Amino acid sequence: KADPEITKARESIEKKDWNSAVTRLESYTKSNPTNADGFNLLGYSYRNLKRYDEALVAYKQALKLDPSHRGAHEYIGVAYIQMGQLDKAKEHLDALNKICLFSCEEYRDLKKAYEEARKSKSN
Repeated sequence: KADPEITKARESIEKKDWNSAVTRLESYTKSNPTNADGFNLLGYSYRNLKRYDEALVAYKQALKLDPSHRGAHEYIGVAYIQMGQLDKAKEHLDALNKICLFSCEEYRDLKKAYEEARKSKSN
């Protein structure tokens, strides 16, 4: 059964109400410090506010709790792309390649973003 606080946070995310999502998820992760999904969603919300340092902290916590968290690998990779750190994004793309074995949506999405960023950087 889904946690009502996560459900409310997801509703804020769907509305792109990032500040509301951050408020809910900061509270949620304080009271649920072992929930990797909560930290992943918190990182996602911070990233959409362009609060990259805080996003990276949240994503790294999600990955510390669950090193195979596909969403956290994808989203931290996107954050690194947005920050111009393609080498770090590639590390997470490689990690997803190993985790997913026969590809997965997170790998394909990050690979597409990574390839586009590489292409635009070389132009």
